[in-house]
Amino acid sequence: MKDSWADRAASLLVKDSANDFYKKILYRESTGSSNEWMKEAGEAGDPSCIVGIAEEQTAGKGRLGRTWVSPKGENIYFSLLLRPGAAPRHAAALTLVMGLSTAQAIRETTGLPVGIKWPNDVVINHRKVCGILTEMKTDSEKIDYVVIGIGINVNQTEFAEGISATATSLRIESDMQEIDRADLLVSVLQHFRENFILYEKTEDLFGLREAYDALLVNRGERVRIEDPKGPYTAVSKGIDATGALIVVREDGTEERISSGEVSVRGLYGYV
Repeated sequence: MKDSWADRAASLLVKDSANDFYKKILYRESTGSSNEWMKEAGEAGDPSCIVGIAEEQTAGKGRLGRTWVSPKGENIYFSLLLRPGAAPRHAAALTLVMGLSTAQAIRETTGLPVGIKWPNDVVINHRKVCGILTEMKTDSEKIDYVVIGIGINVNQTEFAEGISATATSLRIESDMQEIDRADLLVSVLQHFRENFILYEKTEDLFGLREAYDALLVNRGERVRIEDPKGPYTAVSKGIDATGALIVVREDGTEERISSGEVSVRGLYGYV
């Protein structure tokens, strides 16, 4: 990755006093999916904390089988291979850890009013700027590996008609100022390292709840819960230590919503 922006990011990380957290920083001009790439590394026995950065993805993956469009030369696409010691039931919280880390890094490097739409969509002005997909290999008792894939819309200025109403980029939100991808990537990885260390202490979000809730865009507001048993409205109160969203129904009943079960939207749109 000589002379690439990713090479500069790797150099900055090496200069970091805590650089031993990330064992390898890898780069490809093009790959099908960075998640599939890191899953192959996991199957090959590579150690924890390997970062695979791609300039473009030809088969980028989103949640629920969707495609993540990944144009070349504009955005950040990377996946992180982890081998956490946590029990499988605690692995889902890592998606929220990465969402928090990304939001913190965007705010730190750009000053933009970024927030989190539970559980892990990073948004600015009611539009999505980042998507995260977490996959893992596990048995009933232990995790073999976890792969967290991240796509950040950095300098992209046009979106397909189907997503243009709900997607944006940092460049668009910065009045068309070009964003330095290397600085942003380094900040994301630094925040993730710090947050992951806190996560590992309790194997949950106990030490990160306050920081996460501070960025939760719908906290204290009425939201629509798209429950398979039937949609309903409630007030979002923040997350618990497991990463579940605490909501209060109109009759005062408090419930905890797991991200794998339902989706949550604002009453008047995506956020």
